Amino acid sequence: MKKKVYFFDMDGVLFDSMPHHAQAWEEVMSRYGLHFTARDCYLQEGRTGQSVIDECMLRERGRHATDEEVNAIYNEKSARFHELGGAAPVTGVKDLLDYLKQQGALIFIVTGSGQQTLFDTLQTHFPGIFTRERMITAHDVTHGKPDPEPYLKAFARAKAMMTPNVITPVDCCVIENAPLGTRAGHDAGFDVYAVNTGPLDDEDLWAEHPTKVFGNMTELLTFLKQQS
Repeated sequence: MKKKVYFFDMDGVLFDSMPHHAQAWEEVMSRYGLHFTARDCYLQEGRTGQSVIDECMLRERGRHATDEEVNAIYNEKSARFHELGGAAPVTGVKDLLDYLKQQGALIFIVTGSGQQTLFDTLQTHFPGIFTRERMITAHDVTHGKPDPEPYLKAFARAKAMMTPNVITPVDCCVIENAPLGTRAGHDAGFDVYAVNTGPLDDEDLWAEHPTKVFGNMTELLTFLKQQS
């Protein structure tokens, strides 16, 4: 079925930024004596930074991270991530976004990121696609992915923007690349198209019940055109 609304994750979906995130997390966690691998980063992708640190601290030391630890680790990780330089868009995603815009779809970004420069970065690479009111970030939610709250908030905002047109969950689709984001979209009641842009096995994504798994954005675009 042709969808009216698309909810896009950011890291690993719009930008090929996950290798830099993985390197930054691994280096900084190591400074604090915490074992955190690149695979851990991909498996935890979608959580807020605070949640990633807290989950790691629980696993490694059997306790929650203090506010001071969260702030210190996250600030160092953010600084290291920016030192590694900007990431290019994921191959094929610009063509996908342009096609959906031409089809009149409502396009949202739903990300666990809270960086202040996010909107400017999106405008640079994808001009005219995203607007501020169609962005759900870490600042808009109490519970990040894998909780369904980010996608449910995006749906509520989309419903308000589509008035008087009526939309239901069946009219919406989540585009994800990570297991936790896939779980969040599924638990929110939406179809999830997972695109495996990283090093995880397809089975890691299928375990979270996506509607379909694609190998790249071109495969997804071809599929969507067939639904039109």
